[in-house]
Amino acid sequence: MASMIKKTCMVLIAAVLVLMVAVVPPGEAAIGCGAVVSYMQPCLPYVTGNSPLGGCCGGIKSLNNAAKTTPDRQSVCVCLKSLASSFSGVNFGKAAGLPATCGVNIPYKISPSTDCSKVK
Repeated sequence: MASMIKKTCMVLIAAVLVLMVAVVPPGEAAIGCGAVVSYMQPCLPYVTGNSPLGGCCGGIKSLNNAAKTTPDRQSVCVCLKSLASSFSGVNFGKAAGLPATCGVNIPYKISPSTDCSKVK
């Protein structure tokens, strides 16, 4: 039952994030929240403490490679903050440690307190 609720929540959050993408003015960022959700979905069980790392690093690396410009990185940052705050039970320490754990260097900390407008 709990797994069904989590799946339903994930679908609802993904739908909301996709709708958020529709409001972003064109040309500002090539990466929308829908893409961020797709890349990061394998990480959700890990950051909520329910499974091993699994395929999460592949998503982190692909997302990092896709975020080439400052607007892309800022958009990803905003989406990650939104995604993290949408789930209860997210271990923000694990989330913040994902880039280092996966061998990826990103120019900001994954945290609800990150000011995404300052990401370069």
